[in-house]
Amino acid sequence: MFSGAKPALIDNAERVQRIKRLRAKMEQQDVTALLLGSTESLRYFTGLVWHQSERLLGAVITPTSLHYIVPGFEKSRVDTLPHIDGDVHIWQEQQRPSTLVGSLVGRQGRVALDDGLPLFIYHSLVRELGQERLIDGGPLVSGLRIQKSLSEIAIIQYAMDLTLEVQKRAHGLMKPGIRASEVIRFIDEQHLELGREGGSSFCIVSFGAATSLPHGADGDQTLQEGDVILVDTGTRIDGYHSDITRTYVLDQPSSDFAQAWSIERQAQQAVFDAAKLGAPCSNLDNAARSVLVKNGLGPDYALPGLPHRAGHGLGLEIHEEPYIVRGNSLPLAEGMCFSNEPMLVYPDRFGIRLEDHIYMGSNGPNWFTRPAKSPTEPFS
Repeated sequence: MFSGAKPALIDNAERVQRIKRLRAKMEQQDVTALLLGSTESLRYFTGLVWHQSERLLGAVITPTSLHYIVPGFEKSRVDTLPHIDGDVHIWQEQQRPSTLVGSLVGRQGRVALDDGLPLFIYHSLVRELGQERLIDGGPLVSGLRIQKSLSEIAIIQYAMDLTLEVQKRAHGLMKPGIRASEVIRFIDEQHLELGREGGSSFCIVSFGAATSLPHGADGDQTLQEGDVILVDTGTRIDGYHSDITRTYVLDQPSSDFAQAWSIERQAQQAVFDAAKLGAPCSNLDNAARSVLVKNGLGPDYALPGLPHRAGHGLGLEIHEEPYIVRGNSLPLAEGMCFSNEPMLVYPDRFGIRLEDHIYMGSNGPNWFTRPAKSPTEPFS
């Protein structure tokens, strides 16, 4: 149940500890500096939130210092935004920010690059520093971000509880004749009312055969009597995402839909049951597909069946490590958070996605939200 009791948000003390852990990893991997762009990793380490553009705004983290890189005319705005203390360096319109980066990282040593940096910035850095000095900073950063702290999990839990309440309210709104756009607008308003930080970060509302399209159909739809309903939505709290999908019907389901819904729920439970500490992520995807194959679906990505991975990590980005996908040998560890959504697609008929998220605790997997109960009861 959504209590409305908002947890403490991420504070600068936690961000300082994140940078401390980052520097320890940089030392282990012989990295001289890390360049962050206007990405969620900039927010993760410094608290500064900025949207990517053609102008580089970011930060350089070295073993002993933190430097912000800011377009000159944007400094006054940056000064008003929350961020941990660091030296601010500006570059003017006729200058190349890569030159400024070069002056901060020095003439020697390996420079790790935020994997969210645009390619044009990379090319400029190659000209300034030389390709041999530049390395992929993605693994360095994701290795820290992938295991959430108790504070992060509490924020995600709050966001999930909020979205689950919005899903319940949207369910109560459904009736034949309602348009998908009306439901989407209602969900956005409810997220805003409950969250006070913003509305929906995304929202997919599909009816009937459109539910077989994993990311929805173009145009507006109208709910018809007996249609399958799929609602996939989320919001953000302090930057952290929620993401919940429910698929249901309002009246007595057809035998085909009821059977398919049961298979989907079994596959979702198989993913949860396979989520053991130390187990490779691929085990979870395999567990879902085993359920489908036993029921004559698939195999692999064939339809009717599961056309995509069984889940994705979630945090400051709605899709991030760890990915619950075939071939991913990454072992599950405490603090990892990821979706459980082995969607079933029956082309041109209907699709069923039941999406709840899991966080790995010290004793194994935990649900953020309890799975749906039945084809007509989408909430436990």
